[in-house]
Amino acid sequence: MTVTQGGTQLGVQGITEADIANYLAASPGFFERHAELLSTVQLTSPHGQRAVSLQERQMEMLRDKIKGLERQIVEMIRHGQDNVAIADRLHRWTRALMLTAEAGALPGVLVGELKHQFMIPQAAIRVWDADPAHASAGFAKPVGDEVKSFAGSLGAPYCGLNSGFEAVQWLEAPQAALSIALVPLRREGEADAFGMLVLASPDPTRYSPDMGTEFLARIGELASAALSRLLPGR
Repeated sequence: MTVTQGGTQLGVQGITEADIANYLAASPGFFERHAELLSTVQLTSPHGQRAVSLQERQMEMLRDKIKGLERQIVEMIRHGQDNVAIADRLHRWTRALMLTAEAGALPGVLVGELKHQFMIPQAAIRVWDADPAHASAGFAKPVGDEVKSFAGSLGAPYCGLNSGFEAVQWLEAPQAALSIALVPLRREGEADAFGMLVLASPDPTRYSPDMGTEFLARIGELASAALSRLLPGR
């Protein structure tokens, strides 16, 4: 006979399901002394309405857990492979910069290899504090004060939709740039930027405001280090 109190079924002695569960957890020898109970317990299978034994139910739970672990392992392997591929591309890009002997050729190599290694549809760069010896180069074309101020204000790369930034006009096909990343270039320890890198894609979701910018920041640091050779006194 049972009665209900506060939504919990109580036995005649006031024993609750929690009491039973606690007892079984604290009495590992219970089912050894009453092994016949294991063969009589019937549970509902999650894969249908049929009744299964306790052992079968445990096996199903273990199979489901193993499948979940297998999916996690596959996902971890995939992420690991992706990370290795990205590291290889970054290595090749950095190596190309280091092998460029002529400072004036660095911006072209930097942009070209970046597009090639990371499959970026469009990219462009400007350096506005370059040595006068590079004044006639395309990367040293004049830029507006608004661009310089905006680049200096960026604590991290900007990612988002193209909303009419002046820097987008540096691209070969600015009308095809639906999402962009703007990466400031600055010397270590300095607040002001000496240039900016623009990456663009016709895919409006490639550079989104909620994406992580840590990798782009590293690209900016490496690019800044390489392009510092273009600055006066270098």
